[in-house]
Amino acid sequence: MAVLPFRLLTAATTGLSFSTPACPTPSRQHRVAGGGRLLFSSVSCRAAAAVGPITVTGDPPTFVSAPGRRIVAVGDLHGDLHQTRAALVMAGVLSPESDAHVWTGGQTILVQVGDILDRGEDEIAILSLLSSLNVQAKSQGGAVFQVNGNHETMNVEGDFRYVDPGSFDECIRYLEYLEEFDGNWDDAFVNWVNVSQRSKEEYRASFNGDWLPLNFVKKQKGFAARASLLKQGGPLACELARHPVILNVNDWIFCHGGLLPHHVAYGIERINAEVSNWMRGSSEDSDDPDLPFIATRGYDSVVWTRLYSQDSVERTQRSWNLSSLIAEQTLKSVGAKGMVVGHTPQNRGVNCKCDGKVWCVDVGMSYGVLHSRPEVLEIVNDRPRVLKEQRDSYDEMEVLDYL
Repeated sequence: MAVLPFRLLTAATTGLSFSTPACPTPSRQHRVAGGGRLLFSSVSCRAAAAVGPITVTGDPPTFVSAPGRRIVAVGDLHGDLHQTRAALVMAGVLSPESDAHVWTGGQTILVQVGDILDRGEDEIAILSLLSSLNVQAKSQGGAVFQVNGNHETMNVEGDFRYVDPGSFDECIRYLEYLEEFDGNWDDAFVNWVNVSQRSKEEYRASFNGDWLPLNFVKKQKGFAARASLLKQGGPLACELARHPVILNVNDWIFCHGGLLPHHVAYGIERINAEVSNWMRGSSEDSDDPDLPFIATRGYDSVVWTRLYSQDSVERTQRSWNLSSLIAEQTLKSVGAKGMVVGHTPQNRGVNCKCDGKVWCVDVGMSYGVLHSRPEVLEIVNDRPRVLKEQRDSYDEMEVLDYL
């Protein structure tokens, strides 16, 4: 079995590096939405004091070298902007003011592991928020990365089964908004999060509120708007194509479903490039209209596998042992220390499986899934820990260390 060489190229090779200003001294407490408090760990700042430049390899990004950085991983968001903001504020990377979208993470690396689309009504607003935060983060020596999940690939295929009616509305509103920028996608996209909520209120008022079952004209307009944005080569599909399905940051693998040995043998950069080209509508194999199978189709594809994330009570001991063995083999083949995945909602919150090798960060926080309390995973000096809100008499943040 061929094994993909695991290496991080230098900035001189890639031509891409971000500035790394000195780490600011954090305040002891930071007020979060809802009256809670977020406690910052001083170890995060100590780790960031000796950071080097961020180096990115691959198009879309595949390997990221970010020495000394604090890494924060956020699970599936599914169109819920309110919960997205709560998770990012909890992670210490977003200002808590509801009308501000300011990066507060300094040199932190934020990774979102896919499934921003479907089940909620603010999908483009969330994508816009992450894009805006990435611009701000780069100026401070940090960065924001996304990986595409199965719901991103399903929508580019034209599979709209799980689309919230409000998201069809958002697509209509966004296309109208885009006209104000004379088709300047980048400016309109980054700014959308700042106007999307007001636009939503005005739009709903003009239609007397609800998405009516018999309003076929409106439904058809919404479907057409979404299809134009997300079809292969469409502007939103091309935006998604900027992101990988597999991302390696330092010694950690991030993907939606999971990385398996045959994915590594096929080639991580190759997989990312094939999915990206397919989304852009520039696949070299024009005779095959299907998605790259190894990444996006089948129970053992990158975005669909639940080998690592399935609940242990639903599996035999043999299956459990096998998943741990496969995880160990996969991580060894790429020289990684751990893997972070989403895809499968975890009823008991962010947790580790496969003898601590795989962290599952999808907590079903969207109102379209479980509407559970947000939780995020923080990795500092290769030590992962869960950050979640503790609703007790002190209403502070509970930090769970896993050694």
